[in-house]
Amino acid sequence: MRIEIIEKNCKASEKLSGVVGKKIARLDKYFDDDSLCTVYLKQDGKYSKTEVTILYKGNMIRAEVAGDNFYDGIDAVLPKIENQIYRHKSKLESKLKKDAFFDKRLYLEEADVPVGKLVRTKTFKLTPMTTEEAAEQLDLLGHSFYIFQDAETNEVRIVYLRANGDIGLIIPEKAK
Repeated sequence: MRIEIIEKNCKASEKLSGVVGKKIARLDKYFDDDSLCTVYLKQDGKYSKTEVTILYKGNMIRAEVAGDNFYDGIDAVLPKIENQIYRHKSKLESKLKKDAFFDKRLYLEEADVPVGKLVRTKTFKLTPMTTEEAAEQLDLLGHSFYIFQDAETNEVRIVYLRANGDIGLIIPEKAK
């Protein structure tokens, strides 16, 4: 697996880059050599955000944590990545390295893997509106995301509440 470290508003020391590379390399047991792991190290004021994105065979696994420093961040984000791998083990097994699940887990015990299930289905009408109106609805409802129909394009859009309190917009794109 190739590892790429991208710094934003910070400069990673050689020691930090070495620690990150060494710890991420342990995930090699799951991924082939042509997989790409991008580690984003972002400094936002006094908070350090560590984000790991792994691209493999047209799929992606991503996790992020925020904390006081990047060393703790890399230690906290790796169990999240492995947890995602194991949660979706049956779907991923054919796309990951052969025998990836043969040895025991790197970061968590098997019992630590929470199993989620679909417990509710909702249906609602999409309302044509602007992004600003959708952001207002998001705030009024107190939800973490809001799905709407763009008034100009009639396409589905999603506004969501970001961890820092700002609002993000997701524009779905059809797969090619």
